Amino acid sequence: MHKVEEFEELRPLLFSIAYRILGSVGEAEDAVQETWLRFDATTARIASAKAFLTTAVTRISIDVLRSARVRREEYAGPWFPEPLLSDPYQDPARSAELADSVSMAALLLLERLSPLERSVFVLREVFGFGFDEVAAAVGRSEAACRQLLVRARRHMRDGRPRFEADRRERQELATRFFDALKDGDMAGLRKLLAADVQLVGDGGGKAPQLAKAVSGTENAARLLASVFPLMARVDVTFEPQEINGQPGAIFRDRDGKVLHIMALDVLDGQIRTVRTVINPDKLGHLGPVADAWAVDREVKQARRRTG
Repeated sequence: MHKVEEFEELRPLLFSIAYRILGSVGEAEDAVQETWLRFDATTARIASAKAFLTTAVTRISIDVLRSARVRREEYAGPWFPEPLLSDPYQDPARSAELADSVSMAALLLLERLSPLERSVFVLREVFGFGFDEVAAAVGRSEAACRQLLVRARRHMRDGRPRFEADRRERQELATRFFDALKDGDMAGLRKLLAADVQLVGDGGGKAPQLAKAVSGTENAARLLASVFPLMARVDVTFEPQEINGQPGAIFRDRDGKVLHIMALDVLDGQIRTVRTVINPDKLGHLGPVADAWAVDREVKQARRRTG
């Protein structure tokens, strides 16, 4: 098989590994591209293209993450992963692990780990690599990797996200939520939101965002029921869309440009977290990005006209 064919066959896996380590679509794509350049440039005989490529993309991702962590510590407001609409890598034998690990809740938990712990956890727990493969990929002994995995599991255990197991029920609840949102139906929203629901957004200081998280059924329902009918008046629309494997939607301005995404965490028949990503730097891979500040000004004008 030609190098290009070998690489393209493994590209979905390489991207999926890099995205889970980095939480960024753009950085993951760059890591995959750098991996190709290294693969293409090597003149040595390669016994296993998969071993070479997964090692390269893992080590590149670890280096990128180390520098990214400094930027994230200085980030304005809550930091969320870049939204992913579909995971290019599929493995029926590990479908549950793959789905859970790409959720925003899981990726935020992975942020608590060191780059090495995160990489070992992703390779072993998510993709099922053997310890010999993990050790080769991260450049540590198998014993060291086992210790890294123990620490990573301990950090992840208590906060491990749980989601509605029945996909159909989860989607039905999301449909009811977005119908209530569109209608400004506060009573309907109250029925769907958990008592400890959290409404939180990521604007990165580059777009309008909540000053702080909104907590509790009443506060969240009131805000949601008041804001989105106003947005509709300035021709903001939304389309249901799975975001990071969970129910969500993409919101667009009147020109069809991406304004923000919304992702829902659903458990026990209720919505536990509503996350929005409105930072334009995190939306470009979804299409042309709207001017969120301009939309915000229009919404405020619409509010004043209605008293």
